[in-house]
Amino acid sequence: MRAEIERLFKQAERDLENARKNIGIDAFEVAAFMAQQAVEKGLKAGWMVVRSEAAPPTSSLVELGDPLGVEPQLRRHLVYLNADYTTARYPDAANGIPYEIYDRATAESKVEAAEALFAWLRQLMRE
Repeated sequence: MRAEIERLFKQAERDLENARKNIGIDAFEVAAFMAQQAVEKGLKAGWMVVRSEAAPPTSSLVELGDPLGVEPQLRRHLVYLNADYTTARYPDAANGIPYEIYDRATAESKVEAAEALFAWLRQLMRE
């Protein structure tokens, strides 16, 4: 695996780890955002492995995942996490203050969705 892909995937895994850690300090909106970022970076690394080209300049998890053949039962996680790119950070996107909207159960659910996608991504990266 090329070094740039390996570095990107390592950072994606670190983002997922940080998503989990932020639940522990009640930074639930940060956990959701980091889960989205982890998956985005993981998909971009997967794109480079599978398609042998740079990933498109998008943050849409669906646009990144569909061409990689994400399994149908996992695709719902892409949709579920997709909006957190903006909603977890911006009051206008969240229609409220993100840190007041996100709760522990939501953050845990977002991290679990990202973890399920990472199980698939790790397998994709080995192929």
